[in-house]
Amino acid sequence: MASDYFPPFIAAQLNYLITHFPQAVKVEQAWSGSRNYPGVLDRFTLCIPYCLDYIKWDIIYNAEFPLSAPDVVFGPEDEQFHPFRLTGSEGGDEAKPLKMILSDWSYKDPTRLCALIQELRNEYILYQQKRAGAVNDYRLKFEINTMLSREGIEIQVSSGLEKPEEVKFAVPLLDMNINKMVHGCPWRHLQKIQLQVVYPIGKKYTPRLKLISTTELKALFSVEDVKLPTWVDGMCMAEYLPHLEESLQGQIMEAVSSIDVRRHFIEALAPLLGRPLEAEPIFCRKATFLVASGAFTFQAHLSIPTQFPKQQAALMLMSNQHFNSHHAPIRSALLTDYPWSPRWDISQMAERMFDFLLDEAVNFKRYCNEMQL
Repeated sequence: MASDYFPPFIAAQLNYLITHFPQAVKVEQAWSGSRNYPGVLDRFTLCIPYCLDYIKWDIIYNAEFPLSAPDVVFGPEDEQFHPFRLTGSEGGDEAKPLKMILSDWSYKDPTRLCALIQELRNEYILYQQKRAGAVNDYRLKFEINTMLSREGIEIQVSSGLEKPEEVKFAVPLLDMNINKMVHGCPWRHLQKIQLQVVYPIGKKYTPRLKLISTTELKALFSVEDVKLPTWVDGMCMAEYLPHLEESLQGQIMEAVSSIDVRRHFIEALAPLLGRPLEAEPIFCRKATFLVASGAFTFQAHLSIPTQFPKQQAALMLMSNQHFNSHHAPIRSALLTDYPWSPRWDISQMAERMFDFLLDEAVNFKRYCNEMQL
């Protein structure tokens, strides 16, 4: 309902959580548990990134008793996860942070929910590590013992009637701050690349491997273009990772340097086509130029791949004077059949594209006229 809303104290804590949590959490759904105020939302499902997936916890406030800390209901697959049972004297030192958060709870403090979820996530990491350590598989025990010291690694045990028994590792790669390597970096969260390693329990299969990055990183570098090294039979992660990281580091450095190559290409077109109408300022993957051929004017939209100049740019032309039956400007298909070689210098690439556009203008004008008949 449009009238549904979070009470101010819940909204403040939730907004702080979304803004300041180290990972990109999100709310999946929200609902009301109040009989007296059914339009007041006081509970929601929180999706928290973990091990390259999401864990979903229900956060249950009581709008009628704001002084109380919220309850947290964990997923059905984690019925053995009981972090709140350790908040008493038997919990020891490892339970102190969670105990302090709950005992010092203040609904007026917008940071409280963020601190609670962060500490629960820390407990969840330890819970999954203990589950994985109890698996009866000598190969997995070796991997866990050798990899747990690696900073940021996460482990998750998957089992159930409809799920194969397996242990999933999320291994952070590259000890480098990619954000700082991009001038004018627009990213709020630190960009990461991780290797997902999935081991079937009790089976001597080669683990499934997949590179996964934060979504925004695709503007600079796509892990989908990376060819993973071969996993040799009998290999362990401690042997595999150094070769992978060395290769990735070189490719990241090349991707960063290619930003300048794309920028210089756009700059080389400017003396020939004029100053671009618009251009992507940071990653330099797009630019639009106004082109005139006699009285005929059109826009040339340039898309430059992140692997430029290994991969050539694509052009799309759009008329300023011709419109289809829906009153939309007539456009060409993507054009990549112009003269091109990645071995040419930037100025030659720009000159050959300019010559192609002058010739293609005649064909595009004819196409536009035919589309209006």
